[in-house]
Parts: sequence; C-alpha cells; structure tokens
Amino acid sequence: MLRFIRSLFAPGTPEQDLPAVPPGQRVYAIGDVHGRLDLFEVMVAAIEEDDEAGGVADTTVILLGDLVDRGPDSAGVLRAAREWQQQRKVRILAGNHEEMFLNSFDNAEMLRHFLRHGGKQTILSFGVPRRILASTDLAEIQEAMRSHVPQADRDYMATFEDMIRIGDYVFVHAGIDPAVPLAEQRRSDLRWIREPFLSHAEAHGPVIVHGHTISEEPEDRGNRIGIDTGAYGSGRLTALVLEGTRRRYIEAVAVEGKVGAAPRAIG
Repeated sequence: MLRFIRSLFAPGTPEQDLPAVPPGQRVYAIGDVHGRLDLFEVMVAAIEEDDEAGGVADTTVILLGDLVDRGPDSAGVLRAAREWQQQRKVRILAGNHEEMFLNSFDNAEMLRHFLRHGGKQTILSFGVPRRILASTDLAEIQEAMRSHVPQADRDYMATFEDMIRIGDYVFVHAGIDPAVPLAEQRRSDLRWIREPFLSHAEAHGPVIVHGHTISEEPEDRGNRIGIDTGAYGSGRLTALVLEGTRRRYIEAVAVEGKVGAAPRAIG
C-alpha cells in the first residue's frame, strides 16, 4: 500500500510567511531505508510517477541517511541508490549507520558496536558467510568484510553529505544542536543527536527535515519534520514532498509480505 498524507498548516497563516522551496523546484526527502530494498524500489517508482504527474520542475531527491543496517538487503539498497543517481538528481546524507559501517573495517570496538545494531544483516547482504559472523575473532570478521564488501561501495558511502539546504529547509540525518549556528554544527550531532534537538520548541531559522528518530507517523513540529517511520521494523518508508509552500507525504507500505502502490488521502 502506498499512502499520500496531507499536511495542514496552521489556519490563517499568510502564504508568504510559510516555509517554501524556491519557485520551480520540487523536493522529495526519503527517511531511513535501513536495508529495505523492497520498500525502496516501490518508493522510487512512486516518486518517478508522482514527479511526472506534477509537471516540469527542477527536482531533487534527498535520502536522509541510514540506507544500511537492520533490514535484509543493505547491499541492494546501495546499488539501487547509485543506479537512481545515474538517472536523476539524487543527493544522499550520511547517517550514523554509514559512519559505523565504514569505521568498523579498521576499528574492532566500532565493529562490535556495529554488529549489535544491525551490522550482521548488512554484512550478510554482501555475502560474508554466517559461519564467520559466528566467530568471536573480530579480526577474522574484518578480513571477511574487506574481501566481500567492494571498495567501490565503501568509497561511495564516504561521499555522502552531512547537510543540504534548499530554500527554507535544511536536511540532515539526525538533527542539529539548537545552541550552535548551522555553519558550525558538529558532524557527530548531525549524524547522532536526539536531545536537546527533539524537544526544542523554538524556531531554528530554516525548518529541519531529519530521520534517525522513529515515529509512527511523520512528525511535523513546525521547526522540524521527522520522517523516520521505522521502515526495517514497521514496513513503512516515508517521503516528504515539498513544492512551493506545499507539503505532502508519500508512504510505501508492506502488508503481509507484499508491497503495493495505491493512493490514500488522509486529513
């Protein structure tokens, strides 16, 4: 099932005071995929269909990071993302799980942490044998990772961005430190922060669009919009669509093992 969710602004707000992307632009921001290639493929098709139906625009797709870990096919998601970039403008943010993955090749303690937070599924998706993952020898696991995970994929993840700004919106993986100017944000906060960002009620200037923290539905708090709906566990992958001052959502959903596409208006 694919759901299109209507986002309502505060009644009576003048349109000129609403956050907007520049005229002629359309933005699709996709939350944490976490190895769910099935949902990602449906989302790609839905966005292509939606963009074509919306007419000519300067369209940008932004993946908010955490393409890997927890779900069953991180290798496939990376491959699909790269192929999509060859067809249209797709920009990708680095999440904390990409950071853990890349650092785990040479850092045994990071590998231990990575394996506890979905890394096993990622490594298996690249063809590392299960018997090696059962080993307590971290060096053996690292050697297997180096031989099975293509250097091209590691280099690809290393190119992911930390922050993207379009119009009145800033896109990051996890959030920002509200006490620090945007230009001075620490990479660790952009990829890992929860508090005090999530509970901060005052304006940040631009609206912050982020993933990282799971919610059942997209969270539009005015100063931030969270769109990580826990795809790896919930079977729901969410995209925010921005055009002018309008906001709407596209949600790819797996129901009883099947992923389909059907519009559904809410609100």
